[in-house]
Amino acid sequence: MEPPLLDHEEAVPTSGAQPTHLMWGAGLIASAIAVALVAGVIVARYPFGFDRAIVLALHEAGPEWLRHAVIDVTALGGGTVLTLVVAATAGLLLVRRLWLTAALVVTATTLGGIAVAAIKAIFGRPRPDIVDHVVVASGYSFPSGHAANSAIVWLTVAALVSQVTRGHATRRYIAAVAALLVAAIGASRVYLGVHWPSDVLAGWSFGTLWALGWWSIGAKARASLIGR
Repeated sequence: MEPPLLDHEEAVPTSGAQPTHLMWGAGLIASAIAVALVAGVIVARYPFGFDRAIVLALHEAGPEWLRHAVIDVTALGGGTVLTLVVAATAGLLLVRRLWLTAALVVTATTLGGIAVAAIKAIFGRPRPDIVDHVVVASGYSFPSGHAANSAIVWLTVAALVSQVTRGHATRRYIAAVAALLVAAIGASRVYLGVHWPSDVLAGWSFGTLWALGWWSIGAKARASLIGR
């Protein structure tokens, strides 16, 4: 039985390096949301009406065990965990001699983190102050760093690894797990009261577009490598 990951960049499956309708759709939706949110924040710099309503409705709702579970989930989008994910992924790719993919994963996630920090400083939006913060959070609010960075790491890793992975089912599973993790992490930030929903939507949109962009870069670089 063949392993899911290839051992050479030149052996990349053609189907894994072709855009799908789902990818095009995700890109269009993310672009539309990002434009709308950025325009709204530039004009008002205040939370939207739905921001307040959702924060008040979700904040610490449910039993005590749910709060502890959400705190655990939000840690999956923190800097320490994301760094470990990138390091572990790059290490596995290097062991499998997938040098290009490893380099793309490290470069994409590193530059993505820098971009998110710069964007947050540009907008300078304060965090929610209408509920108590369940976890400690500092810095600006827009876009959500946890939502954006988790999308950058989990989705970019999924996108690039899918290009060197055998089997449609395996690739779909990788994408689904990454998407669910990103969704859960972003939602946890609103539940814990440290971000407005629009912050999370902006982070998801930016991270999705970033992952799709690096998927395209990887596909073109790999096609060039195979051509040579």
